[in-house]
Amino acid sequence: MGGTNPYLQAEAPQPATQKFTITFLPMNVTVEVDPEKIPYGDTGLPGSILDIALGQGIDIDHARGGVCACSTCHCIVREGSETLSEMSDAEEDELSFAPGLTPKSRLSCQSVPAGTRNLVVEIPNWNRNIVRESH
Repeated sequence: MGGTNPYLQAEAPQPATQKFTITFLPMNVTVEVDPEKIPYGDTGLPGSILDIALGQGIDIDHARGGVCACSTCHCIVREGSETLSEMSDAEEDELSFAPGLTPKSRLSCQSVPAGTRNLVVEIPNWNRNIVRESH
């Protein structure tokens, strides 16, 4: 399974069990998340914001493959953050290195929505690859 770090011993949170949506900003794209299709890929925890985004063709840079080993997949959860999995100490440590940190910042590779509310997630401009988005 992707999205695991052999140095972290925490159990992965359970992905959502009901359909919900995530609106990604600033591109203003809303995707429906179908729990039957989780995991969408092998990057990030199954059902994480990163897993969902990549599975829907929304690019979030992630230098270490979604294993909570850097802060490149930093995102800002504008709405619905209370439905995300609890932040681990490892995520909090890595997140502290992210530029533009806010109280609503999370690592998209470690943030697994419960699916009980729709989300609005901002991908900071420094984290988007404009060249890849233009295709």
